[in-house]
Amino acid sequence: MSPVFDCTTEPGRADAIPKAAAGVRDGSLVVMPTDTLYGIGADAFSPDAVRALLSAKGRGSDMPPPVLVPDARTVDGLATEVPDYARALVAAFWPGPLTIVLRAQPSLMWDLGETGGTVALRMPDDPVALELLREVGPMAVSSANRTGHPASRTVVEAASQLGAAVEFYLDGGPVTGGLASTIVDCTRDEPVVLRVGALAAADVMDVVERSRADALELSRPEPDEQDAPDEPAAADEQDAPDVPETSTASETSTASEQRESSDDD
Repeated sequence: MSPVFDCTTEPGRADAIPKAAAGVRDGSLVVMPTDTLYGIGADAFSPDAVRALLSAKGRGSDMPPPVLVPDARTVDGLATEVPDYARALVAAFWPGPLTIVLRAQPSLMWDLGETGGTVALRMPDDPVALELLREVGPMAVSSANRTGHPASRTVVEAASQLGAAVEFYLDGGPVTGGLASTIVDCTRDEPVVLRVGALAAADVMDVVERSRADALELSRPEPDEQDAPDEPAAADEQDAPDVPETSTASETSTASEQRESSDDD
């Protein structure tokens, strides 16, 4: 039987986290609490460990797991072309139940499955999860259940489904949230809510609109600049709209469908 560590107290966490972190670095799987559900985690940079995670859940590489991070600053190391509205969402809802899908850094040496060049990132609001992530770094984490079965809200529920496939079980007590994270596709000019979870879609879009309104207000010229004589070259440059590169629907639809249909944390 895999060991279960009591992480509901400071001494318990102090004993459990170093042992679980060493195991994860060696390729082992761990079940840990998050602010939404219990998750099964592996070192995101270990292809063998990620495959073991998918096997434990009974799913294939066509349903890649999200990646949990210990800090919002980690985003720029894992993703590229991060839009301003995505940064506003991170500032508003991390740590918390928001997963954002971004374009993955092409230089990363990992294999999460058939991601379509994207990565789903989240920073959980749970002390046990964050402490482990700070020790290990980014982790591939999916909900701690067999695919098609109910998500686990206690470590006992997770162990009854995953058993000896997981080497370490961290017991942080019952998870009271009970709703999975809301997933937002941020690979496009406009955000797309792929799954509504603990955050309402209206709350997500409100942050996006407010961030854009704030950016517009900051970009307005000062009154003395408005009164200054127009210079043709400057006027042309100022009036020309920025046209960022857009992604086609075919480039992101596969990854989006995978994230939307997933029962991930």
